[in-house]
Amino acid sequence: MLKLVHFRLCPFSRSVRLALGELKLEAKLEDERPWDWRQELLALNPSGELPILCGEGNSPICGAYAISEFLADESDAAAPQPVVRLFPGTPHQRAEIRRLVDWFHGKLDREVTRPLIEEKVYSRFDPTGARKPDADVLRSARTSLRYHLSYLEFLTHDRNWLAGNELSFADLCVAGHLSCLDYLDEIAWDEQPITRQWYARMKSRPSMRAILAERVPGAPPPPSQYADPDF
Repeated sequence: MLKLVHFRLCPFSRSVRLALGELKLEAKLEDERPWDWRQELLALNPSGELPILCGEGNSPICGAYAISEFLADESDAAAPQPVVRLFPGTPHQRAEIRRLVDWFHGKLDREVTRPLIEEKVYSRFDPTGARKPDADVLRSARTSLRYHLSYLEFLTHDRNWLAGNELSFADLCVAGHLSCLDYLDEIAWDEQPITRQWYARMKSRPSMRAILAERVPGAPPPPSQYADPDF
């Protein structure tokens, strides 16, 4: 059986969990505290990054990029016409999916998701108790978030799904980030009407149910609309 080493409020981990759910693949979840930098984690992935997918008799597959491509190859080989394809379409269409994954798992994470999670969640686990959220970092991340949300409004305005007419890993990637940011109550949904409609569709998918039902010990509780698909 597959095992996924993850952190509940890691957008990369969430995107892979969504991919597993969409492909109807079961995986045992092993919680990790990424700020601890445990030797056992570094033995699996020297970068210390999550998620890590482990299978019996095979070396670990590290990172959302590698895992998503592995799952896509495996599902396509197992079923020529799977119900969901992570990278559907023509080579050009698949390139657009990968561009968006790189944008949101790269640019959005650097500028918004990672600093907000580090300041609002990781800081709570400082063993000295001295670390407090940095107001300048929070302000910068929130300013950048407005730009990324405006780009999502542009993407969702004329597209059925983020990369085109079919659900893809780009949608799962963005849902992973938005679900984390929504957990932290960082999104003013009334200002994002089209993105809100797209995200409501994502929240209604069975693959998101387990994620939205979870709570992160030690983190602030999510807002009331967090798990509601009719928010």
